[in-house]
Amino acid sequence: MADTSIPRRDFLKGAGVAGAGAAAVLSGQEALAQAPSSATAAKAAPEALLTLTATEAAFLSAVYDTFIPADALSSSGTDCGLVTFWDRQLAGAFGNGQGLYRNGPHIPGKPEQGYQLLLTPRAYFAAGIKAANAYAKKTVGKEFDRIGPADREAMLKDMEAGKAQFDGVNAKPFFEALYASAMEGFFSDPIHGGNRNLASWKMIGYPGLPATYARTAEQYRGKKVDLKPQSIQDFI
Repeated sequence: MADTSIPRRDFLKGAGVAGAGAAAVLSGQEALAQAPSSATAAKAAPEALLTLTATEAAFLSAVYDTFIPADALSSSGTDCGLVTFWDRQLAGAFGNGQGLYRNGPHIPGKPEQGYQLLLTPRAYFAAGIKAANAYAKKTVGKEFDRIGPADREAMLKDMEAGKAQFDGVNAKPFFEALYASAMEGFFSDPIHGGNRNLASWKMIGYPGLPATYARTAEQYRGKKVDLKPQSIQDFI
């Protein structure tokens, strides 16, 4: 992260090298030419939550908007649907721990050893958000979504650096899980709820589902590939 803000280029850099820590803590579902202006991007009506409480959704919205602020490149993380995306992930098989071995023994492990907790991902995020809000109230006087942008960024930096001390939850792995969930939601196919209006794909020039250039290789040789991105939804 930068000293004065969390720049989008660092977020995108992380998307290419998510790192063992973020991938090991929780691996959810999946992983321009003309960039939409945040001023003109239409705000979608909030979708009904499947599992997140209002407090949890507010926390995640504040985190995602700190990672991905609205600017000339895209809408904010919330307006791109990241809260909806992660709500759906936590409400499904992934959030309920399907496929995770959680029977123990539960001893401290290394990041590369993967998820080492008894909690399901849904329960882990609930505990992490509760601990983060408690820490924010203790250090700043308000829950995370109610503090100012500078304080939000400072707290996230402390979490990333391992300086923040949460009760019952290790702040650094929780930060990595939050960051991974943001990347997954921002770059996912919109059919899963994130990447609303194909914002991230338009920004990086990714064509989406028809990502095959065999028939047009010669046409685009040495040139920028300028194709309108398409979602799975466009082929249903």
